[in-house]
Amino acid sequence: MKKLDTLLIGLMLFSMFFGAGNLIFPPFLGAESGTSFWSAIIGFIITGVGLPFAVLLAVSLVPGGVQTIGNRVHPIFSVVFMVVIYLSIGPFLAIPRNANVAFEMGIKPFLHESISSSLILLLFTVIFFLLVYVVSLNPAKMEKYMSRWITPILLLAMVILCVVGFMKLDAPLQMPTEQYETGAFSKGFIEGYNTMDALAALAFGIVILTSIQQRGISERKQITNYTLKAGLIAGGLLSLVYITLGLIGGKMAGNGQFENGTDILSAVATLLFGQSGNILLGFIFTLACFTTVVGLTTACGQYFSKLLPKISYKMVVLIITLIGFTLSNLGLNQILKFSVPFLVTAYPLTIVLITLTLFHRFFKNTKRVYGSAVLFTAIFAVIGGLKTFGLDLGVVQGLLDILPFSSAGLEWIVPAIVGGCVGVAISSLDKNSHTLKNSNSI
Repeated sequence: MKKLDTLLIGLMLFSMFFGAGNLIFPPFLGAESGTSFWSAIIGFIITGVGLPFAVLLAVSLVPGGVQTIGNRVHPIFSVVFMVVIYLSIGPFLAIPRNANVAFEMGIKPFLHESISSSLILLLFTVIFFLLVYVVSLNPAKMEKYMSRWITPILLLAMVILCVVGFMKLDAPLQMPTEQYETGAFSKGFIEGYNTMDALAALAFGIVILTSIQQRGISERKQITNYTLKAGLIAGGLLSLVYITLGLIGGKMAGNGQFENGTDILSAVATLLFGQSGNILLGFIFTLACFTTVVGLTTACGQYFSKLLPKISYKMVVLIITLIGFTLSNLGLNQILKFSVPFLVTAYPLTIVLITLTLFHRFFKNTKRVYGSAVLFTAIFAVIGGLKTFGLDLGVVQGLLDILPFSSAGLEWIVPAIVGGCVGVAISSLDKNSHTLKNSNSI
């Protein structure tokens, strides 16, 4: 495969990853972390870039991809887990979130107060999802649209914003807020969940592998090699964008109080370019969100059309866009209300599955190890999700507080390790028992 092909696949992967969360969270992290910025952004990049990269690597190493990885726990778990992941990063969470953010940043700032924003949102989402549907119908041409045209334009707009920002913003970083005074790294680590890119990588893996195989690459080792190269291109660009946006957010911290990253970026754009800055920012948000929604729609279409062969890819794409369109009109706050608890539950399971996959060759009985580790992790991940949702856990909360890393929201780590060790121990006992039976029979 030519170097240009690898570059184009890498740029397509970047554009699919780079959506609403990738723009919103880094500048707010920079403003909040202040002088603790570098610790916080390293944690953020580990889960926002490193983990998705590890997911792509794991998917490329295993014939059958994510489905095979899930089967190592149990076939039923595999199907249920992947369906939940695809629906969440697709029509029920990530797709409507991106569409709504595109409207909030690209259209809403220019509306007159007398105009009904709900009506304009309806019209915007009709056009937005119609374009998504058309582009997603042909996955082969998607790479051409996204890597050759949309991504370079998006990167150029980002470069203009960031370069001018560094030239005109020279304020020093402020003292960190209370939540970043201690544990800035772990706070940044958790914030990286919000990009949803590790979960998206589970879905995007099938798109990237298909693009590589369409170029005549069939050997597993070569597929992994080209996936790594494309991932490094996308990961390098994402890391650079995160650091840059984070530093801009840090330099803006002294210019007022900001509720979120969109407020910071709006203030930056206005300060640097005046009213035309909002046009540039709206363009960036709309383009970034559009490419991500197309990538997610395509990934969902390919997965569900294979899972349910009687439903065509075209029909799945139509259903995905219709659901995304409907939920987008509920409003951003309603969408975000349910996204964070889900992420707190899903991310630990994803991290454990990918870690086990990368160390798969060291296990004797994979089902025992995978099943035990996932079970232990799931219990505490679900409890963490319920806690984030605002439920009073009572005595359970006291037990969670005893666990290491609980203050950082990582109370599932020790149970996951214990679960893995239990699985190894059980598989060893099974092996010894089997050996003893064989020796007795002799």
